[in-house]
Amino acid sequence: MKTMKSKLAVALMAAGLSFSAAAADITVAYDADPVSLDPHEQLSGGTLQMSHMVFDPLVRYTQKLDFEARLAEKWERVNDTTFRFQLRKGVKFHSGNELTADDVVWTFERLQNSPDFKAIFEPYEKMVKVDDYTVELVSKGAYPLVLQTATYIFPMDSKFYSGQTEDGKDKGEVVKHGNSFASTNVSGTGPFIVTQREQGVKVTFERFDGYWDNDTGNVDKLTLVPIKEDATRVAALLSGDVDMIAPVAPNDHQRVKSAKGVDLVTLPGTRIITFQMNQSSNEALKDVRVRQAIVHAINNEGIVKKIMKGFATTAGQQGPEGYAGYDAELVPRYDLKKAKQLMKEAGYEKGFTLTMMAPNNRYVNDAKIAQASAAMLSKIGIKVDLKTMPKAQYWPEFDKCAADMLMIGWHSDTEDSANFSEFLTMTRNEETGKGQYNCGYYSNPEVDKLVEESNVETDPAKRAAMLQNIEATLYNDAAFVPLHWQNLAWGAKSNVDIAPIVNAMNYPYFGDLMVK
Repeated sequence: MKTMKSKLAVALMAAGLSFSAAAADITVAYDADPVSLDPHEQLSGGTLQMSHMVFDPLVRYTQKLDFEARLAEKWERVNDTTFRFQLRKGVKFHSGNELTADDVVWTFERLQNSPDFKAIFEPYEKMVKVDDYTVELVSKGAYPLVLQTATYIFPMDSKFYSGQTEDGKDKGEVVKHGNSFASTNVSGTGPFIVTQREQGVKVTFERFDGYWDNDTGNVDKLTLVPIKEDATRVAALLSGDVDMIAPVAPNDHQRVKSAKGVDLVTLPGTRIITFQMNQSSNEALKDVRVRQAIVHAINNEGIVKKIMKGFATTAGQQGPEGYAGYDAELVPRYDLKKAKQLMKEAGYEKGFTLTMMAPNNRYVNDAKIAQASAAMLSKIGIKVDLKTMPKAQYWPEFDKCAADMLMIGWHSDTEDSANFSEFLTMTRNEETGKGQYNCGYYSNPEVDKLVEESNVETDPAKRAAMLQNIEATLYNDAAFVPLHWQNLAWGAKSNVDIAPIVNAMNYPYFGDLMVK
């Protein structure tokens, strides 16, 4: 316990925090902080969480995955390819500039040029300004997921981000893992402004006095503190030093639930946790029998039971039950005897060596899962050189596909199973952004074709059949190693009413948070 307190003290002292929080002034401990203030630099949960605090989308999801108005107060489909949005009038950016259609069009065009986001917006031809408060989103063909993609349009202050910096760089450029103007300067329309940021130590948000929606939320100041260790985060909450934590690891659920004055809030999750098998870096992984052997060797049901303490759902495919494309017959398939037989058939009876890489502070129990998987692979003769690292170091290495097996989790950006394939299993294409996170270098023209066709099919039954076909093909090809869908858990003091603001996307709407 002495070690726990010392870790906690170091984390909080480094952040310069006091050991109490007044009403409407709260401290939130996360496993990691956002890597950038640019909403288009990285398609990740941390970036989207920051975006909902500092910016505002055109529309957003409710807890029931319906849509509610934000900066767009009305919308309508004009025809098969045109969708019209009426913007809210009188909305101010943090700079004082007023939001207009020009900002929305500028933002949309920037999204189309973002390495991480352009695949989401690839179905669209253009966005057109109709008048100062009306825009039309024009797709290349019939497209069923317009409102889903509109949740990713967080209008940026085009005047603020236009022009050049003192050293001659474009203020609006998107730079992956770089020190750009947009990564360190921000002007959004959101409920909070960023008043202080020290990467890896803390980010301080204060309420924006000019925020358009003052009917919700009473948090005036929110300090986000990264505390990587699960147990240290829980200790911070139970001692009263922070007001909310995320995530709460499965091992700590009972401890939080039984504590006085603290609530545990949970939701079923839809984020798939997987390993990709890099066919570009390891010749053995090009053999479908080897990939199938790896899938059969990793006991994902055991991982859910022992490491996740049951707080996850074992996966055999990309999309969870309830998504179009889910097929109940595509079950987990741990079978050590069959795995060994497949290795023998492939000519690798004596095994081989591969490198494995995983984060240690991005997903629940990520490092433990990687360690367990490596041990399981040793049973079929595969010797694993495992490296785990913090999220900030992991993603630049992942972008280089710098290992033979790489862990990645994915929450569908459109709450639809096609999105998994668009980013994780379609053939890599830098021009379109498809396969942006496909470090397995899996490539199947039939899968690519079906995904493209599903994205213009507006008949739900036909579209579901296409997506099921995709899942079955990926299953048979062992395109990746499915582990589980990660459930979600948050802990908070009882006076911090987080139940209405959390959601399955895992970015709580802190602007709406009420502290009693």
